[in-house]
Amino acid sequence: MRIFVTGASGVVGRRVIPILLGDGHAVTAVARSPEQGAAFARAGAAVTRVSLFDHDRLVDAVAGHDAVVNLATHMPPSLPRMLVPGAWRENDHIRREGSANLVEAALVAGARRFVQESFAPVYADHGDAWIDECWPMEPARYNRSILDAEASARRFTESGGVGVVLRFGAFYGPDAKQLGPMILAVRHGWGLFPGPADSFCSSISHDDAATAVVAALRAPAGVYNVTDDQPLRHREYVDALADAAGAPHPRLPPAWTARLGNSLIRMLARSQRISNRKLRETCSWSPRYPSAREGLPAAVAGLDHARP
Repeated sequence: MRIFVTGASGVVGRRVIPILLGDGHAVTAVARSPEQGAAFARAGAAVTRVSLFDHDRLVDAVAGHDAVVNLATHMPPSLPRMLVPGAWRENDHIRREGSANLVEAALVAGARRFVQESFAPVYADHGDAWIDECWPMEPARYNRSILDAEASARRFTESGGVGVVLRFGAFYGPDAKQLGPMILAVRHGWGLFPGPADSFCSSISHDDAATAVVAALRAPAGVYNVTDDQPLRHREYVDALADAAGAPHPRLPPAWTARLGNSLIRMLARSQRISNRKLRETCSWSPRYPSAREGLPAAVAGLDHARP
């Protein structure tokens, strides 16, 4: 299969590319810089630096591909920046106009499959109950553009293709921007999780997210949650992080303080016990790490290894 991948240099994309190449696919990677492009080329991928906002060049770049995988995002550069008004503006632009342009290019070019990244922790608070893909979504102000990105993938299906949406859980991994600050806070006695201690957090490692993207290449059209098998409560998550970092179990902020935060903080305070059952049963996919309890030690070890 010939596969066109945007966001190839992101935390998931750079893991997806070698898996696809190892499986024998012909891959075109959209790179942000010459250095990134050279690395993909050495691995055996074709490389392009086309913009999602250049319609004509985008159609030419996608031509001849069987599938398009859109992992393009623009995350704020740090955890504090994520809380600044306007920090997600470019990410919104990519999910609204960029995703729509890419779907249009894929349709014109004759691609048969379109895979769109999305975000799972936007469901309504559901307490201890399991949440599947049919549960109502309640995006916060900063991430309403996921609805636009998902609508673009749905349009691809309605136009005769196979549009697949992957709603990823909260990422963790050695290259996650929030991991370092979270470890630092834990070592100072605080867990950076708003809301009640017994709220559920549904997460997924970067590595497991990448294998889910590959699995989506054989999935029927539709929406799929991509999360660990066993979501952890906030208390369990920060304790698992502390154990991985060799620190005492930290305190959590009082639950009421979440009400004082912005829309991102209030969303993170929700209890979201999200099920990955649909993807597991449809594609025989399963995460390497059943929960963050098993995955965080590897993430922390990778972060420590990367330090000079």
